[in-house]
Amino acid sequence: MPERSRWIDPAPLEVARPRLPWWTHSPRWALVLVAPLIAVGLAVWLTVVVARKAARYPLAFAVVLVLVVAWHGWGWPVALILGAILALVLVGWWWRFRPSFVRLVLVEIRSEWRRLIVYTPVWLRTMRFCHLERTVNGKVHVPTFIRVRADGWRDRVTVKLLHGQTPGEFETRAEALAHSFDARTCRVRVVGPRRIVLDLIHGDPLTQPVPPPSLPDGTDDTTPTKDLERVPVGTTETGRPWLLRLFGSHLLAVGATGAGKASVVWSLLWSLAPMLRSGLIRVYGIDPKGGMELGKAPELFHRLVFDNGLAAVKLLEELATEVKQRAASFRGSKRRWSVDCGVPFLLLVVDELADVVAYQTDRKLKERANSALQTITSQGRAPGVCVIGEIQDPRKEILSFRHLFPTRIALRLDEPGQVDMVLGDGVRERGAVAHEISETTPGVAWVKYTDRREPVRARAFHITDGDLDRLVDYVTADATDSATVHELPARTVDADPDADDVVGEAA
Repeated sequence: MPERSRWIDPAPLEVARPRLPWWTHSPRWALVLVAPLIAVGLAVWLTVVVARKAARYPLAFAVVLVLVVAWHGWGWPVALILGAILALVLVGWWWRFRPSFVRLVLVEIRSEWRRLIVYTPVWLRTMRFCHLERTVNGKVHVPTFIRVRADGWRDRVTVKLLHGQTPGEFETRAEALAHSFDARTCRVRVVGPRRIVLDLIHGDPLTQPVPPPSLPDGTDDTTPTKDLERVPVGTTETGRPWLLRLFGSHLLAVGATGAGKASVVWSLLWSLAPMLRSGLIRVYGIDPKGGMELGKAPELFHRLVFDNGLAAVKLLEELATEVKQRAASFRGSKRRWSVDCGVPFLLLVVDELADVVAYQTDRKLKERANSALQTITSQGRAPGVCVIGEIQDPRKEILSFRHLFPTRIALRLDEPGQVDMVLGDGVRERGAVAHEISETTPGVAWVKYTDRREPVRARAFHITDGDLDRLVDYVTADATDSATVHELPARTVDADPDADDVVGEAA
């Protein structure tokens, strides 16, 4: 037998071929020719960078430019004196006009500081750890952040997405991004094609109650239709007014016990006080709890029912009949309600809506209530009728027609799944965590508008019993001396004399 060879072929060495820079392969004469072009390119790039910084921070750029010109023109003593004067001006600005100083100076300094210290050093590593990068031919591509805006309680990081990347990838990794940048939560907002904003939340500006504004003196001229489309009821977390639309919409406020659903109603009535006083708005109410909630200010209501029985059903059917009669009177002349229609705007407030449409033990009354409410919510927007419903359980088994409420408000909820029931699928990934609202902040809510992708976080006005007393005194006072009273003539429409009976039977 031949002797076996002891030689074993070595395994092939698999290493990446080193890539040298392009200029190491070029001849010297080519580098000499290209050097001026490179210098011009660097100069243009530096000019663009300086111009962008000057456009982003115009005040700081102007100060630096003045100091540099003074240094070169008159020497460093003059520049030092001028710098001291500018420092005194900044101190006086901060002392006398602090809001504008914070907005124009302090916010810019804080934003640049957090961009350089917090985000730039760990951005690449965070994108790779969160699997938000793309690798092509061995080269790693990551989304780039364009700018950082630090508002104190949050950082707004504008990000440019990679080709083929979607905002949903950031939404699914929002929790990881929040922990990576030492934030409490992270929300994703879409601001344009391949542009998103990461709202990294560090604090809560809605921890303190929001006091209501002072009531007007009653002499202000109002534009009812416009006012009913933008009714202030509180403050958003960005400091802007929280506006709700009544005309052409219906509202559904969902929240657990003690979440502050009533604060939304009282805030609306507070802002509508001049119109209530002049007669432009007529409010109806149903309080199945015996008047424990709406009974605090019964003088604000044109008609108020304190149960969920026959009286409540009759009120709903009367309003459903009113909706149909108004639609008939507008036929051929108007497309929607306005102040010159001769009829007031009707606002129906139903506290504990489930007691009326689901928990009613009388089957016939429950069916009539559901039929009347569905008529009002489906046909009442154009004729000038708005429904505000308050409910604790948003399930379809309880409220089968919740889709007829275009504006939905989620206050503190008990379960995460209820958030999607109220505001729609996917809102939790976009930051609407209504189930995490603290019990110590009643009135804090998330609201979803039909024309916006992202939900809005806000807090309603804190209306005390004393405020309700002042509101009642304001609305019930004689308005002929201080307010414009609109006389509403009777409608001259030949309605079907059996219309009331037809609605009752159909229900």
